[in-house]
Amino acid sequence: MPSDPVQALAQEPVDHRFKGLPPDAGQAGLTVGELTAQRRSLYTGGFTTPVLTLDAEALSHNLAALGTYAERHGLAFAPHGKTCMAPQLFRRQLEHGAWGITAAVPHQARVYRAFGIQRIFLANELVDAAALRWVAAELAADPDFRFVCYVDSVRGVQLMDRALQGQPQQVDVVVELGAGEGARTGARTDEDCRAVADAVAGTDTLRLVGIAGYEAEVPGAEPDSVHAYLRRLTALAAEFDKAGRFEGGGEIVVSAGGSAWFDAVADVFAELPELSRPVLKLLRSGAYVSHDHGWYTRLTPFNRVPEEGGLRPAFRLWAQVVSRPSPTQAFVNAGKRDIAYDLGLPEAELVRDPLTGDERPATGIRVLKLSDQHAWLETDSAEDVQVGDWVALGMSHPCTIFEKWPLIPVVEADGTVTEYVRTFF
Repeated sequence: MPSDPVQALAQEPVDHRFKGLPPDAGQAGLTVGELTAQRRSLYTGGFTTPVLTLDAEALSHNLAALGTYAERHGLAFAPHGKTCMAPQLFRRQLEHGAWGITAAVPHQARVYRAFGIQRIFLANELVDAAALRWVAAELAADPDFRFVCYVDSVRGVQLMDRALQGQPQQVDVVVELGAGEGARTGARTDEDCRAVADAVAGTDTLRLVGIAGYEAEVPGAEPDSVHAYLRRLTALAAEFDKAGRFEGGGEIVVSAGGSAWFDAVADVFAELPELSRPVLKLLRSGAYVSHDHGWYTRLTPFNRVPEEGGLRPAFRLWAQVVSRPSPTQAFVNAGKRDIAYDLGLPEAELVRDPLTGDERPATGIRVLKLSDQHAWLETDSAEDVQVGDWVALGMSHPCTIFEKWPLIPVVEADGTVTEYVRTFF
């Protein structure tokens, strides 16, 4: 058995846990690795609908695009792993230069550690006592493991300190500056941040190593307000450094950056004055890995700076027409259980004739609504789709697409499946 836990995923059996995979593969007792080696066609290799796929070329393109962007702008990169929760993709992100992987909750950090992630940035205040003791034990057991998390309240610091009493290792923390009234988490004012920093300094269990925030939560975010918030963040980092608030002898962490404003992060972090120690300018974008067909297609900063690169939608959900009750109505066999819908309904992209293999644009076909296991289609004419046709749907919001599919085929342009991406939600 391979000692590499990512490679060991290939030994999982192809069975009932995984939607859309060929039933005969499970009946034959194939492992994921054995099915991969067969290089089956998505269209003729026994896959059942609905089935979610990742485009191999788009995936490779996106992984390279953000790695290159971060390097070009002198940014370290800890992509948010909550998007995909896929160790195979984490490894590829690290191979493209990522510093580590960002998490949101303790479960995600535990998955990361199970697959050998050595640097974790947890973008939340961690006040769960059991989780904190687990973090402390991981730090004690592995001197090469680096863990950083948010603090945004004095009470949070007190709870963390209480949970960590008697632990041999300090936990590194960064003060989270909130993006404004009505925004999500974070200390709301600079004075609040100072109070949190004072509370950290009063403990023996925590060590303040930086400042962080999330610019997409700026109310009514637009370029000027986002830049202004990020400048507050960097000014606070400079102030804390001058006052000697950052502990330890390592680098100072300054972190921000989702998938909508990483260009603003690059702009402002480039302006950060020289501090007393090296600065880890940490970007945390996550949705880029697959991109999407709607929400992030509209929001990506590459729309503002196209000369810097671009991203490609990698997801495609293939569903099949199972009912055609009228010339203007059709139903496919994928619904809320399979499709992301929190940031808009999917869009029909392609129609594939299962008899001939011919594909055509899904002209005149619209998704009206979703049931649990059906998407309701409206069509312009009786010829737009027929019962049995495969319909490719593009979707918005990668985070809620990945979570519905525990094993996702990666498909080349000719339909050959070359890999299966395992997710852990």
